[in-house]
Amino acid sequence: MKVLEVEGLTFSFQRGEEPILSDVSFSIKKGEIVGVLGQSGSGKSTLLRLISGLEIPWGGSISVAGKPVVNQRLFVQPEKRGIGMVFQDYALFPHMNVRDNILFGLNKMSRAERKNRLNEMLELVQMTDFAERFPHELSGGQQQRIALARALAPKPEVLLMDEPFSNLDADLKASIRSELRSILKAAGMTCMMVTHDRKDVEAICDRSFSLSEDSAVRKVHTQSL
Repeated sequence: MKVLEVEGLTFSFQRGEEPILSDVSFSIKKGEIVGVLGQSGSGKSTLLRLISGLEIPWGGSISVAGKPVVNQRLFVQPEKRGIGMVFQDYALFPHMNVRDNILFGLNKMSRAERKNRLNEMLELVQMTDFAERFPHELSGGQQQRIALARALAPKPEVLLMDEPFSNLDADLKASIRSELRSILKAAGMTCMMVTHDRKDVEAICDRSFSLSEDSAVRKVHTQSL
């Protein structure tokens, strides 16, 4: 089953400007972890913003779990797309402890459901003993795990990750990479990760796309790992 389908996606910040993305098409199957490789300016973070609904494309379409979320006639708001997002800086709420950060997006669940989901997420990311701690009391790797737990808690159809290791030192990256893949696979999560580091993709992803930059447009090329 294709969980994410992108067809002919085109985007520029101003009409008449050179497109940042031009005629981008790809699909991701359920449970796949797919990497998007590209240097700064190649459009990889813009691609995530278009999929999540933070930007509106000039052309093309996006479908999530078989349902269109954007095309020439339709634009579904970000909160209704079934998309989870882990930002480059993790974006944890500094005034909330770990428990409340994870519970933040679960308002539609009953109290019992929220408690059960919280416990499931803490166990999944191996942070059960840290529920009362605040973000500033956690290491970079621990903050990343909590950001991941918060994004997974509402059970999104697709998880998007923007340069998830950029804030970690080299030694920590190696251990966190394999740990992250295990967490995503255990959750059965469909995931797309953008990064400039091929080692991230080789350690975590089932296959990859590269956004290559030329004088006119950025195009997608695919590679199995």
